Amino acid sequence: MIELHEIEAARARIADVAVRTPLVRLHAAGVPDGTEVYLKLEALQPIGSFKTRGATNAVRLAPVQARGRGLVTASAGNMAQGVAWAARELGLSATIAVPEHAPQAKLSAIERLGGRIVKLPYDDWWQTIITGSIDGVDGLFVHPVQDEGVMAGNGTIGLEILDDLADPDAVVIPYGGGGLTVGIASAIRALKPDTKIYTAEPATGAALAAALPAGEPIDVEYSASFVDGAGSRRVLDSMWPRVRELVDDAFAVPIAEAAAAVRVLATRAHVVAEGAGALATAAALAGHAGAGKVVCIVSGGNINPAKLAEILHGGDV
Repeated sequence: MIELHEIEAARARIADVAVRTPLVRLHAAGVPDGTEVYLKLEALQPIGSFKTRGATNAVRLAPVQARGRGLVTASAGNMAQGVAWAARELGLSATIAVPEHAPQAKLSAIERLGGRIVKLPYDDWWQTIITGSIDGVDGLFVHPVQDEGVMAGNGTIGLEILDDLADPDAVVIPYGGGGLTVGIASAIRALKPDTKIYTAEPATGAALAAALPAGEPIDVEYSASFVDGAGSRRVLDSMWPRVRELVDDAFAVPIAEAAAAVRVLATRAHVVAEGAGALATAAALAGHAGAGKVVCIVSGGNINPAKLAEILHGGDV
C-alpha cells in the first residue's frame, strides 16, 4: 500500500495542476437493478486522463539535478502526455517510448506538448516498462506504473471519491500496469476498508484476471485493440505483491462490451471515453461489481475521433 499521508501530501503538491474531477451518477438503461453507478470523470483532466496526477507528483518530488537531464517514460499515450506536460512546465525535454499501435490522437497530443516519440514493437516497449529505461536515451525515467510518487498522485482520486460519496460499496478501476489501482485502492482501504476493490481489463490481455486465481503472475495471450491503455501479457512482478493484497477480484471485459460502454457514456452521460476509460463502466453494467453504490473510474478520453464515430455508429471493433 501507499501510505495515506503520502497521498494527502500529493493532493497538496498537485493542487494547482490536477482538476478536482466530478463524481456523477449514470442514469442509463442497462444499469443492474439495485445498483447505482457513479462515474469518476478523469477524462476531464487537462490532458484528458488521470495521468496528470501521478506524473506531476513524481516529477515534483524528484531532485532538481536528476530531472535536469530531461524526462523519459514508456506509455501507450496518456502517461506520455502527463510527463510531457510536466516537462513543458519545467522547461525540460521529454522522450516517450510508445507501442506501435498507439492511437494517433495520443501521439498528436504528445507532439503538441513538445514530447519526442520513440515507436517500438509491443514486446520491446513492454521491456522498457520492465527495465525502467529506454536504450540509448538519457534522463530521469518516470515509471508509468511502479513509481511511488506516481502511485501516490493516482491515489488522490480515491480521496476525492470519498469526499463526494462517503459509503461506496465498490470501486472499479481499469487495470493496465497497476499504478492506478494501487494508488486508488490504498486511499480507499485506509479510509473505507470494507469497500470492495475490483479491476477491469480487456479480455484481449487480462493478465490480472488470470493471475489472481493462479496465485501468481502468469503469461496470457495479448492482442492489440482500440482499448490501448489497459491490458498486458503479464502482471509486473514488482506490482504483484501490492495488487494481490488490495484487489478483491478482476474482470475480463470483452472488447464489444467496452465499445458498448463507450456508446453509453457518450449518449447518456455526454462523456467521451477511450477504450480503457470505459472498461470499469462496462464491468459494472454487466453486473460484475454487484449491487449498491458502484464507482467506475473513467480514466481517460483520448480516443481517435474516427474510432469514436465508428463505435457510435455501431461498427465492428
